[in-house]
Amino acid sequence: MRVKLTISYDGSKFRGFQAQRDGTATVANTIESAFASLGIKEKFNASGRTDSGVHAINQVVDIKLPPYWSDLNKLKTMLNRRLHPSIHIKSIVKVKDSFHARFSAKKRQYRYIIKQSDFCVFSSPYYLFYDKSIDLTLLSTAMKLYEGEHDFRYFMKSGSDTTTTKRAIYKSRVYRYKDMIIFSFTAQGYLRSQIRMMVAFLLQINEKKLSIKNLEDQLLLDEVYSCELVEPNGLYLTRIWY
Repeated sequence: MRVKLTISYDGSKFRGFQAQRDGTATVANTIESAFASLGIKEKFNASGRTDSGVHAINQVVDIKLPPYWSDLNKLKTMLNRRLHPSIHIKSIVKVKDSFHARFSAKKRQYRYIIKQSDFCVFSSPYYLFYDKSIDLTLLSTAMKLYEGEHDFRYFMKSGSDTTTTKRAIYKSRVYRYKDMIIFSFTAQGYLRSQIRMMVAFLLQINEKKLSIKNLEDQLLLDEVYSCELVEPNGLYLTRIWY
């Protein structure tokens, strides 16, 4: 039986999602160890990999279970006992054998969260604290340039093993919620650190260090103006559509 697990995790406690064979504390290594302790030795598929420090509200993995694990509620309870407090299994549901967490995904949504309040050491792993004023009108205009299909090779961290740098962003939005500024992106997929680089560019536009014209030129591959990254702690994988 193949099942889909929806998972949330605190990325600040791990060195990224991807499994490492050197014993590094990654999300995948930790989940794999929990499965193994329950006699589940199959490899699982994930919807994608998040960088070190990046969080997930609704990460998705799929795995084929051995026949004796038919009680999915019990499996969820047993896994959470092993994974808490930094990883939580939100649900486990049966899916078709053809389901693949990565290749069956239609859209993925990420949010980047900025706090505009006094710095708090206890919440610093979960937000980017930003003490400058935010021009939401300017940023909304700039963000719309990201929408549609572009070659994002100048918005990608080096070391990616992707075969193409073209990506389509279906929707982008920036808005204020209480003392937070939230950048939201929905796309089929993303390049390595693409969102962190796009948000960094927007903040430089906000601070008048760069312009909307600079963003247009970099998207057209005319010139590279910035390869800066915002910190990973404000980034969340929030939703995946299938």
